[in-house]
Amino acid sequence: METIQKNKTLWMLLLVGTFCVSCNDKMEFSQYKTIKNSSWQTSDKISFNFNITDTLAPKNLFINIRNNSAYEFSNLYLITALKFPDSTKVVDTLQYKMADETGAYLGNGFSEIKENKLFYKERKIFPKSGSYSIEISQAMRKNGEVEPLNNLEGIQDVGFSIEKIDK
Repeated sequence: METIQKNKTLWMLLLVGTFCVSCNDKMEFSQYKTIKNSSWQTSDKISFNFNITDTLAPKNLFINIRNNSAYEFSNLYLITALKFPDSTKVVDTLQYKMADETGAYLGNGFSEIKENKLFYKERKIFPKSGSYSIEISQAMRKNGEVEPLNNLEGIQDVGFSIEKIDK
């Protein structure tokens, strides 16, 4: 009887896993990196490597941030460096809203951890096929200060994802 119950559980897990994979066929790339002790140092650049084969279809690129209640800011400044196969590099400074006017964190999640899917590039067409990389670093400062924060507390994970666009 125990073997039958285990087999039912295994089949249910396989069915749920197949359903989840088929629901998100738009996803071309998705990866997360954990920030040690939820403390993102200014010198830490989070890197993701990915391959592009389709140079015709536009794609949406996202930076994904998981923060917890130790995050004390209502916004987030990031610096990105997108490197192309021919060694061209595009650097951007980005600002994202992380909390509303009342201080409540934006993003999805039922616990103290919130996940934010932040647009990085919308309808991006990659000009060349090959190996690309992106480096993401935090650029937070306290109001009125010039020096960056050495440690940005409350960021648990940083992710990067690429999605196909529905036609």
